[in-house]
Amino acid sequence: MMGVEPENTLRSFVAAQQAGLDVIELDLHLSKDGALVVMHDTDVDRTTDGSGPIAEKTLAELRALDAGKGERVPVFEEVLEAVTAPLQAEIKDVAAARALAEVMQRRDLVSRVEVSSFHDEAIAEIARLLPGVRTALIGSRYGLDIVERAVEAGAETVCLNIRRLTLEVVEEARKADLRIIGWVVNTQDHLRLVRALQLDGATTDYPEIKRTGRFTA
Repeated sequence: MMGVEPENTLRSFVAAQQAGLDVIELDLHLSKDGALVVMHDTDVDRTTDGSGPIAEKTLAELRALDAGKGERVPVFEEVLEAVTAPLQAEIKDVAAARALAEVMQRRDLVSRVEVSSFHDEAIAEIARLLPGVRTALIGSRYGLDIVERAVEAGAETVCLNIRRLTLEVVEEARKADLRIIGWVVNTQDHLRLVRALQLDGATTDYPEIKRTGRFTA
């Protein structure tokens, strides 16, 4: 939703749900005092009026920042209350995996939340802590190795940079019974590629693309 509303804010998640998107993607980091905060970058500079790493700020300090249009930096559980749609939660490291596993176990979220990460060890850790959790390995600069890595980490899905996606990678992923999501699909050309390769879905910043396909945001 970053193309329409301030990214990773409650406002953007509500707008994504109202647009009828199938799954809402969000990014999780740990604050200095261990809160699961929703933000994409490791620091607050790009998306708020503050500066510095998230990991060096307490939740109270993060709450005082403007994340765009007067929105605050949300915590994960606020998003759970604000929307009812299924979520894909991206974690940045093993520490975030452990914190997320605790919330998901306590609130019985295994069926509602899929967990994704660029980091194999974070995927493996949440799978160990939460049997039955659905996981997705994300690849930006990848080759055929992404398929083997996903299988070893126990992921059911690979989320792959659409600009690097090849038929060969798709075929290898299918042989391994992996679902394939393309990101970021913001143009009609990329949408046509998603369909030509028969992917299982795509991540987009623009919910209006939903009119021509069923996607996550």
